[in-house]
Amino acid sequence: MHRYPHPELTDLPEDIRTKILEVQDKAGFVPNVFLALARRPAEWRAFFAYHDALMMPETVGRESNLTKGDREMIVTTTSAANNCLYCVVAHGAILRIYEKKPLVADQVAINYRKADITPRQRAMLDFAMKVCLHSDTVQDADFTLLHAHGLNDEDIWDIAAITAFFGLSNRMASFSSMMPNPEFYVMGRVPKQK
Repeated sequence: MHRYPHPELTDLPEDIRTKILEVQDKAGFVPNVFLALARRPAEWRAFFAYHDALMMPETVGRESNLTKGDREMIVTTTSAANNCLYCVVAHGAILRIYEKKPLVADQVAINYRKADITPRQRAMLDFAMKVCLHSDTVQDADFTLLHAHGLNDEDIWDIAAITAFFGLSNRMASFSSMMPNPEFYVMGRVPKQK
């Protein structure tokens, strides 16, 4: 149950309504986060502009060495550390789809150190968790280790920015009792219905 009622789609500004309908057409449902945040249109626009810049850098003309799966892995892992049910379930579903590994999302949500991931992804998640839990202890040695795995300073910025942004998202979802849509639980586990 959500602490704040969702606005009616018909009551939303045209640009937000259009974007939500595009998401619904693509996913087959409207993820609760889109409606929950739409109660404050200016914040919705800012949130999703930053989300898209981080999670889909190609939309702002920026290249990145992080894959879509890497990005979702960061979100799932750090959201689990922040005890955010919505983000673990929703982004875990997207992670399963991008990585084409139905178990990896559950593994990284519980203990990424034992997950079926590459050494590069492990280093990436070690750093993301450090930013998530102890960002004040980040030092040059952390960068050196990530460079050894082929990640450059812009990639490292992405890891930190994704972690920080979803720290905000985790807290908004948790305090407002935002619940995952039921559809997320089966995405990437069972074939998509047509």
